[in-house]
Amino acid sequence: MDEEISRLRAAGHPLRLRMLSLLTGAELSAAEVARELDVTHANASYHLRLLESAGLLEVAGEERIRGGIAKRYRHPWTFELHLKGSEVSPADDEVFVRAMAEEMVRRRRERTSGPALTTDAEMWVDPEVWKRVRDLVRDASDLLHDNARPPRTDGTVHVSLTAAAFVMADPEGEQE
Repeated sequence: MDEEISRLRAAGHPLRLRMLSLLTGAELSAAEVARELDVTHANASYHLRLLESAGLLEVAGEERIRGGIAKRYRHPWTFELHLKGSEVSPADDEVFVRAMAEEMVRRRRERTSGPALTTDAEMWVDPEVWKRVRDLVRDASDLLHDNARPPRTDGTVHVSLTAAAFVMADPEGEQE
């Protein structure tokens, strides 16, 4: 990775979003990630190296496997890490949002018939209400990330949460 890549652009690929989610609850090698996500080892390795070079993954350890060294990666999720770095370009932001949308479509196809929550909102609210909603969404995200477990751990369920919460520009051209 010769050129520096923004964290948001690095995460802005559906497969890399899946890898980040997977590696939040587990420390896995490229081979394990490849098996879990049903991709080639070479493809997994490429994307893992890109995520590591962007500072989104840490090497959690190394182990000898068949005469070589396999790195074990993890994603140390925090909002601060996720947002760390310089300003986000509109192009990088769009790449990330498009990847989120594509992932949401894939995940929706895998939804079970059990209870779910789907919501969409574009409306005007008091600033205090907006702050509370934003804090609740962040708390929900933190709760999920902090309690992520390795895939198929006994007693767990496979879940999805995708959220994008932001203040929109005023149609009159003013912003809060």
